[in-house]
Amino acid sequence: MKVRFGECVLDADTRQLFRGADEVHVSPKSFELLILLVKSRPRALSKRELHEALWPGTFVTDDSLAQLITDVRAAIGDDAREGRFVRTVRGFGYAFADSATEVRDSGKRPPLRTCASWLVCEGRKIVLTEGENVIGRDPDAALSLESARVSRRHARILINDSEAILEDAGSKNGTFLRGERISEAEALADGDEIRVGPFVLTFRIAAGQPPTETETP
Repeated sequence: MKVRFGECVLDADTRQLFRGADEVHVSPKSFELLILLVKSRPRALSKRELHEALWPGTFVTDDSLAQLITDVRAAIGDDAREGRFVRTVRGFGYAFADSATEVRDSGKRPPLRTCASWLVCEGRKIVLTEGENVIGRDPDAALSLESARVSRRHARILINDSEAILEDAGSKNGTFLRGERISEAEALADGDEIRVGPFVLTFRIAAGQPPTETETP
């Protein structure tokens, strides 16, 4: 299971948590708690359920669970008062936001740690940097596209040490990958075609440095 929420990516198989381009290290118990909440989303889990799953056959106080929740929130940049991702269900337990989306793996992408990646759009080559790369009409976007069919913040590509992920940013006209409109975060592979409004973008990744003729929009 690999899930994207906000700027975070949780990979249950490799037991890794990324926040932007950085891997975040949490305790094993905190990681297990995060996985439990994400897998059950948006269903609320009672404190009893969580206790039995995390400490089977062992008595621990609610303070131990509360501390794990605090650790998880700190790791993913959540706030206890707002509860954007981890929601406190008063007198019952905790729940994870339904906004988290699973990332489908194309199965053919190379690791990005030793690679450069960029987009090709109408002859321009735009280098992608670690973290969030916004595509849209905003002049400050990593790739600024001027069209009424493109939203101000239309889509984004998240680059970290192990992968590139494409996500629609709530655009009106949608983001298309390999000819299909995406409804959840998708992993990118070299040569993937992305369509944003009237623009066709090609995602490229290669070992070493990106082409020297790279332009910025």
